[in-house]
Amino acid sequence: MSIPTRLHHNAYVTHDMEATRHFYEDLIGMPLTATWCEKDELFGKERTYCHCFFGLSDDSALAFFQFAEKEDAELFGPKMPMSPFHHIALNVDKEFQAGVEKRLTEAGYQAPGFFVLEHGYCRSVYATDPNGMILELTVDDPRAADGAAERQANAHAELKRWLGGDHHSNNTFR
Repeated sequence: MSIPTRLHHNAYVTHDMEATRHFYEDLIGMPLTATWCEKDELFGKERTYCHCFFGLSDDSALAFFQFAEKEDAELFGPKMPMSPFHHIALNVDKEFQAGVEKRLTEAGYQAPGFFVLEHGYCRSVYATDPNGMILELTVDDPRAADGAAERQANAHAELKRWLGGDHHSNNTFR
């Protein structure tokens, strides 16, 4: 069976593309790789928008739409929930993560919009973008790869155990 080869892009609505560009390109370090300026008949109305892509090393991207009409932005871009459990996580190396932490600190970011969590199997830096979306930049613990095959083999059994009410932690890295 074939599975998807990679993420092409994740898309969100922004009300301020320049603030979004500054965050992702200047602070996070993801280059602006494409800007599509478009006008389409969508859902019964002609809509004008800009669609910007911020690249990852595998040619996938985080993408953002900014609509010319405020009503379109309100219709298609509901407010992001402010929860650390609603986020997008990207894998990075230690050097990249440290650079982002430094740039965010120098730009005045602080908790709750910027924080670090040690999960054991990875270290994560969380930062809230200008749209309210939480971006997680993760560095895996090198030991986590050693047990990947076993975790995959046990994934269904662990889910069944947890759904059945046995909620003990299986994170042996903490």
